[in-house]
Amino acid sequence: MPAAVGPERVYGLELAGEDDAFAAREAACAATAVESVAPGLATARGVDPDRLRTLAYTHRASRLLGRCDAAIDAARALVDAAAVDRTGTVAVRARDVRGTAGVDTRRAERELGSALVGRGFDVELDHPDHELRACFAGDTCLVGWLVAESVRDYGDRRPTDRPFFQPGSMAPLDARAFVNLAGAEPGATILDPMCGTGGTLIEAGLVGARPVGIDAQRKMVRGARENCRAYLDGDVHALRGDATALPLVDDAVDGVVFDAPYGRQSKIARHTLADLVSGALAEAARVAPRAVVVADRSWVEAAERAGWIVERTFERRVHRSLTRHVHLLAR
Repeated sequence: MPAAVGPERVYGLELAGEDDAFAAREAACAATAVESVAPGLATARGVDPDRLRTLAYTHRASRLLGRCDAAIDAARALVDAAAVDRTGTVAVRARDVRGTAGVDTRRAERELGSALVGRGFDVELDHPDHELRACFAGDTCLVGWLVAESVRDYGDRRPTDRPFFQPGSMAPLDARAFVNLAGAEPGATILDPMCGTGGTLIEAGLVGARPVGIDAQRKMVRGARENCRAYLDGDVHALRGDATALPLVDDAVDGVVFDAPYGRQSKIARHTLADLVSGALAEAARVAPRAVVVADRSWVEAAERAGWIVERTFERRVHRSLTRHVHLLAR
């Protein structure tokens, strides 16, 4: 039987990628009470549409009519029974998320479209006034009106297409997720004390934050500035410095994000890798209330010694020889 949504607004989220726990955590940057309910799907009690458009690992949010079993007849019954508070033209889009429900999505679109036509709507597939989405996953279906979609323009900023490129640069999709988790939003200041070619600075700037970058290598600082100028308007704040001795006052920024060196010594010759990361963690705790640290290993103990509370960790496989450890830290 379908479960209709009550007067409180509830939203369905279509998650991206394969790591639903990570995607749901990033979705919480733009939504409240996020809960995974099926493969690739989550619900939320509130959504900021503008903020959701900047997320990396959420595709869409819909205001739910309800939740039901992953069967076309159940979805049709839900639409027939639901209160509808809008008029105009509609289009119906159905998804079998990750192929987990075994549903004929074309038939689902026909059935739900027929139900809406029976309620006085006209179907317009190209430029509808409203889009009804039916997402089937596992044994669950979420049906709702589309309210926001994320902007999927990451292919325009591939590291190899930037003016300055170095091997090992992070993909913009992941950089966006990490800066979001670090608190990037309009008006916030986000610091990357190991900014490299500036990928995190670009993504922080594109969501409206003020990015600040520091790197030990002069050529990286120059390259980060060049890359930022290619994608961002306004001043670029990147300077040469030591992540273990930041030229910033206490509580100078809203969040810190950095990608620690992978399996090699730091380019700052006087630091071992352990000293570099430990020192950077301590300095990050001095200048910001939250941080996201990405590395090829766990730095949980070092983070705790530096005074951080480790809120959550994720292990995200990049390829056969690299798994990223993502640490979400709060002071």
